[in-house]
Amino acid sequence: MSMNHYYLLGRSGLRVSRLALGTMNFGTGGFHASYGKTEEEARPIFRRYLEAGGNLIDTADFYTAGESETILGGLVAEAKVRDRVVITTKFTNSVDPGDPNAGGNGRKHMIRAVEASLRRLRTDYIDLFMMHTWDRITPVEEVVRTLDDLTRAGKIRYAGLSDVPSWYAARAQTYAEAHSLAPMVALQLPYSLIDRTIETEHVAMGQSLGLGITAWSPLGGGFLTGKYRHGDQGLVGEGRLSGDAGAAGGSRTDREWRLLATLESVAGELGVTMAQVAVNWVATQPGIAAAIAGASSTGQLAANLAALDFELPDELRAKLDEASAVPPRSVYQMFTPDYQSWLISPGVKVGDKPAGYAPAVRNW
Repeated sequence: MSMNHYYLLGRSGLRVSRLALGTMNFGTGGFHASYGKTEEEARPIFRRYLEAGGNLIDTADFYTAGESETILGGLVAEAKVRDRVVITTKFTNSVDPGDPNAGGNGRKHMIRAVEASLRRLRTDYIDLFMMHTWDRITPVEEVVRTLDDLTRAGKIRYAGLSDVPSWYAARAQTYAEAHSLAPMVALQLPYSLIDRTIETEHVAMGQSLGLGITAWSPLGGGFLTGKYRHGDQGLVGEGRLSGDAGAAGGSRTDREWRLLATLESVAGELGVTMAQVAVNWVATQPGIAAAIAGASSTGQLAANLAALDFELPDELRAKLDEASAVPPRSVYQMFTPDYQSWLISPGVKVGDKPAGYAPAVRNW
């Protein structure tokens, strides 16, 4: 599994790298100023990603107050790779505090956002345009129809959703299918060994409805890199989780510290870093189209890219799965294989179809 292998994104013909380049730190403005990179610092990271064969690049209009898109647009034009790369950008967050229509997912803001992103990115189309976050108020029909209009107008090639409830994504996709509108092809969500929440519903939903999941924070905010340790005062180590954030991070559970120990053991057996194992695990999980990883240097990027250079043996994956598993709660307990084989199908085996079984062809 190398960067020269490309995979279809969701139920689409768009081919993307298994490891996406996150550009949240391209730029020095906004909320990300403390660890942002100037254009000169971002250039070698961007070039190294291209040289490795990567083509999926993730940004948003909100990242570094728009600088991320601006820098990325300049770097793409400079390298003359616009047709080669797949640019993902997102909208939702406010770009003008005080203006009620300068944020959210309504048609007015969405069209304003796509036009502004096109200018900053110095392009006439966006490969994948995503709703950044569910705003809880805009009707899903309005979102889907506007994304369809932008697709038909040639402003965007594909549409997707990010950080939404599973029912919302299912409603959006079903509405699009029922009305012959442009479908969603991707769903961006947080996913890592330390946070497997999306397995409760989102992963199965995405597999069923043709939404490829691009996973952000595959390193759990840096916790899975191994640079943090359990000290007398809680979490200690150099990084973003230290300081004020570290106070919250210091309340990690015993389960999470045991997971970290298992991750360290697996990495030791394979002769790779803990971060590489964590990224590899995410990138090769069912339903995951790509893992999004940022980098503060070409060295860190090279280490991330190397996460695709090895296979995670089944027995070691099983160790990680067991250490990171969280028992399902509430009604979700009833959907587990153990529960259903106990009460729904006692004494009978119900499972996957035998090898070679050909399911009926469905015309989408």
